[in-house]
Amino acid sequence: MKTFTLALVWTFLFGGFSSLLAQKKSPYALYNKSGKKVSFKKMLKQLQKADIILFGEHHNNPIVHWLQLEVLEELSASRAMALGLEMFERDNQGYLSQYLQSEIEHEGLDSLARLWSNYETDYKPFIDSAKSKRFPVIATNIPRKYARQVYASGFESLDSLSLEEKAWIAPLPIAYDAELPGYKNMLTMFESHSGENLPKAQAIKDATMAYSILEHYDSDTLFLHLNGSYHSDNYEGILWYLKREQPQLNYATLSTVSQANIAKLAEEHLGKADFIICVVENMTQTYISE
Repeated sequence: MKTFTLALVWTFLFGGFSSLLAQKKSPYALYNKSGKKVSFKKMLKQLQKADIILFGEHHNNPIVHWLQLEVLEELSASRAMALGLEMFERDNQGYLSQYLQSEIEHEGLDSLARLWSNYETDYKPFIDSAKSKRFPVIATNIPRKYARQVYASGFESLDSLSLEEKAWIAPLPIAYDAELPGYKNMLTMFESHSGENLPKAQAIKDATMAYSILEHYDSDTLFLHLNGSYHSDNYEGILWYLKREQPQLNYATLSTVSQANIAKLAEEHLGKADFIICVVENMTQTYISE
């Protein structure tokens, strides 16, 4: 009887494991911009050479957040680091710095800063990693009320802000190219909300994040920035503004895409970034986007 029981356990553990291996199931695949599969190790080797990395994510995707944290941990083991986040607005930098310096606890940060609803599950691990390793975290985004103002009334509406308010935004007037494909596509992607001010609201975010990155960039430090993929896809958005000011720096970009079948990168995703994380469409989400 004992022998029979052990045989059952063996079959369950190792037979099941072999079955999983045979299926070769994976929730994601890594590709370069040409659509060739690459290993995490090879990707990391390239990222280590960068000055600034723009890591484009889907905000509710746990696989991407896990990979971002793995990249952060690996890079910070060999490079001096700085971390920037779209998810923190520039006028909350003081509260973020207080938390990093242990002057306030998590509850204080939660009550003072405008944290995203998925902060605890998706972004707190990055902040706490930076806190434990004592490297800076930069709030890079424009306060949302000013982006909404641009959406409602255009760039010109920012001219009447006080000097204190303008300090939270990239220096005005910002450069803007309405013919960039990413901005033009927004007019058709969000047709029910479209209008010439929609891509302008995106541009003021891109410009402010780029300004924040360069404001805190140090040549001895690798700057890792987390942002929604659309803010850096196709080498536009934030990167367009970065290259206008500092074209000589070594930039690396990553994008996140979803496909039903991740065995091959779809043609529409080719060239979106230096590295493309292709995640299965049915991956569990940390929240349901509306």
